Amino acid sequence: MAKEGKMKEEHISVALDRCVALLTPSIEKNPEPIVVDATLGLGGHACALLEKFSNLRVIGLDRDEKAITKASERLSQFKNRLTVVHAVYDQMPEILDQLGISNVDGILFDLGVSSMQIDDVSRGFSYSHDAPLDMRMDQSATLTAKKVLDTYSRAELIKVIRDYGEERFAQRIVDNIIAARETGKLNSTRDLVELVKASIPAPARRIGGNPAKRTFQALRIEVNSELSVLDRAIPRALDRLKVGGRMVVMSFQSLEDKIVKRHFAEVSESKSPRGLPVEIESLAAKYSLVFRGSEGASGEEIEKNSRAQSVRLRAIERVAS
Repeated sequence: MAKEGKMKEEHISVALDRCVALLTPSIEKNPEPIVVDATLGLGGHACALLEKFSNLRVIGLDRDEKAITKASERLSQFKNRLTVVHAVYDQMPEILDQLGISNVDGILFDLGVSSMQIDDVSRGFSYSHDAPLDMRMDQSATLTAKKVLDTYSRAELIKVIRDYGEERFAQRIVDNIIAARETGKLNSTRDLVELVKASIPAPARRIGGNPAKRTFQALRIEVNSELSVLDRAIPRALDRLKVGGRMVVMSFQSLEDKIVKRHFAEVSESKSPRGLPVEIESLAAKYSLVFRGSEGASGEEIEKNSRAQSVRLRAIERVAS
């Protein structure tokens, strides 16, 4: 959702106007449109959509119960057109079935950790404040960052930090983690930040921002199974779009964006053999990219909201059943 930045009193939704604009054509095609906000968060995007379209129903999903409480309060004026569900977004088909909804007009994903979660110091997502090693998006889940650090083998930890954090000094960091946990010196986010800093050579620490950010990202992804959930969620969600419906996805780091890009490419390419003079209808692509590649935030938006700096936005439309 958003990368770490300074705490702000007012939450600013990333790419708000652009997301609304991209979903508008599919919403306007139906007199009783339905949009799924798969990552409701504080409800910024849902609020903008509900305000613009008086006939719109929004199904809001979130795995974070605190976010659900806050979003429900914020969007209380729309309670007759809003259904909020505590769920992870790969459960979307089951949720829609429970609600008696077969297909929807739009789906929005705002991936990663939310501004609210970063700003709540006690959650342990921030490397700028001391807190318990938690990092759970769903507080009812049992796996925490502390448990990962305390119980994973050396090989498992190296894989997590190397693959999910894209950290080239993963082995050094893990060797220091093993040593620290054996002596009981790894108990808080501050302990982890100092350990990572000590593990990375001085020249490498001077570039790329806080040296702990990659390790924090890796642990957060592991604790919340973010990439495997996303890999399941995208094709399952695409299957629930109506013809003419659109999906918009915002990602904030390359691992997420690669998954989205791969799934979008797979469904938007014809399966007809190359070189045929005509398209075989049964093998034609059922989805079409709204625009090629991905979009970033404008310089103006980044100036107003630094958390928009790393966003990559992709959109796709269903064109056939």
